[in-house]
Amino acid sequence: MASALDDDLFCVVCHDVFKNPVVLSCNHIFCKVCLQKFWKSKQSRECPLCRRRSSRERPLSNPVFLGEFCSRRHSEKLKFFCVDDKQPVCVVCRDSREHTNHTFQAAADLKVGMKISIEFLKKKLKIFEEAKATRDQTAEDIKTQVQHTEKQIKEEFEKLHQFLRDEEAARIAPLREEEEWMKEKIEKMSREISSLSDTIRVIEEEMRADDVTFLQNYKSTVERAKCTLQDPERVSGALINVAKHLDNLKFSVWEKMRKIVQCTPVTLDPLSAHPDLLLSEDLTSVRYMSKNIFRFDKYHSVVGSEGFNTGTHCWDVEVGDCPRWTVGVMMSFAQRFGDYVTLNGRLYMWYKDGQYGVGHSGTQTPYTLLKVKQKLQRIRVQLDCDREELSFYDLDNNTHLHTLSRLCAPTHHFSRYHEKAFPYFNLGCVNSSLRILPVSPQH
Repeated sequence: MASALDDDLFCVVCHDVFKNPVVLSCNHIFCKVCLQKFWKSKQSRECPLCRRRSSRERPLSNPVFLGEFCSRRHSEKLKFFCVDDKQPVCVVCRDSREHTNHTFQAAADLKVGMKISIEFLKKKLKIFEEAKATRDQTAEDIKTQVQHTEKQIKEEFEKLHQFLRDEEAARIAPLREEEEWMKEKIEKMSREISSLSDTIRVIEEEMRADDVTFLQNYKSTVERAKCTLQDPERVSGALINVAKHLDNLKFSVWEKMRKIVQCTPVTLDPLSAHPDLLLSEDLTSVRYMSKNIFRFDKYHSVVGSEGFNTGTHCWDVEVGDCPRWTVGVMMSFAQRFGDYVTLNGRLYMWYKDGQYGVGHSGTQTPYTLLKVKQKLQRIRVQLDCDREELSFYDLDNNTHLHTLSRLCAPTHHFSRYHEKAFPYFNLGCVNSSLRILPVSPQH
C-alpha cells in the first residue's frame, strides 16, 4: 500500500527505506552509505538533489517522520512490541511469516507493566532515601562522638603531659639550685678577694709614707692588717653528682606516675545503656537520669564493653546508698531488648527494700535470699570462666557472700559455644548511681 509518506520514507539514491540517515546543510536526507558512494563517484561533496556543496553531514537518529512508522515499506504505525525479537513492529509485521508464533504486546499493556516497575523503583528509591537520611544522621552523630571523644583523649594526654612537665621541672630545679649555689660562692669569694686587695693596697700606701706619718697611723694600720676571713673550702674535681640526678630517671618517673594513674577492670559500654542511664565521661560509673539515648529498651541496665570467656576476672562496684541495684554478668547470647528476665543468660546479685539476693535467670529457682549482717557499700564480683563460677564478696569485710555456678545452664555450655560473659549493672531508682572502683596497676 502506497501513500504520500513514501517520498519521505525512502532514499532518492537507493530508493529504499532510509538506513542510518544523515542530513546535509541543505536539509536533504540520504542513507549514509548512499551519500558516501555518491561523493566518491563524483569526487565532490555535493548534494545528490540540489547539487549544493556541503562541508559535512550529521546523523539523523530517530527522525520524527520515521519514528512512528515501520521501516519495512509498510507505511504503518508501530503499534506492537515483539517479545521474541525485542523490537517494535506494525500490524503487517505482526502478521508476516517472519514473526510466526511470536508473542506481541501492545504499548498500553507494556505501560501498565512499566507502571508497576516504576512503583517498585519508587519504593526502592524511598528506601534508599530513608536509609541515606539515617546514615546522614548517623554520620553527624559519629562526627559529634568523634569530636567529643577526641577532646577527652586530648584532655587525658594533656594531664599526662602536664605531669611529665611538672616532673621535669621538679628534676631540673635542684640542678639549677646547685648551679646558683656555686655562682653565689664564686660571687662571695670575688667580694672577699676585692676586699683583701683593697686592704693590701691601703697598707702598702701607708708604708710608703714618711716615718712620722707611718707611726701616727700605725695603730689603725695594724688593725686593718688583721684578717678575720676563713680560708675557702677546697673544691674537688667533681662538679655535681650527675648520678644522683640521672639514676633510673625514667623508671622513677614511671613509678611515680603509676601512683596517680587509675586502672578500672571494667569499662561500661555506652551502646548498651538504657535511655534513662547516664554514663560518666570515663565510662566507669552510671547514674539513673531520664531520656538519654540508645540501647537496653526496657530495663535500666548497661553492660561492660569487653566480655570474657577464659581466665579469672574481678571488678569492684561501689553501690553506696543506692536503694535498688543489680550487679553480675550477662551472657552474649542473652537479648538486651524486651523481657529478658525469664531468659537464660543472666547471673546476678541484687538489693531491694532492705533485702539481698542472688539469681540465675532461666532456672526453676530464679533467686535465693542472702543473710547480710550490715548494709553493703562495696561489692566485689569475681568471674572464673574456666570453672564457670560467679562469686560475690563484701569488699569492706573481705567476706564471701555467694557463688553461682554453671554460667550458661541449662541450655548452653560456656566453653563449647564460645559464649562471653559481660559485666552487667542495673539501677532501679532515680538519682542513684553505681561506680566501678579503680585498681592499682600490676607490677
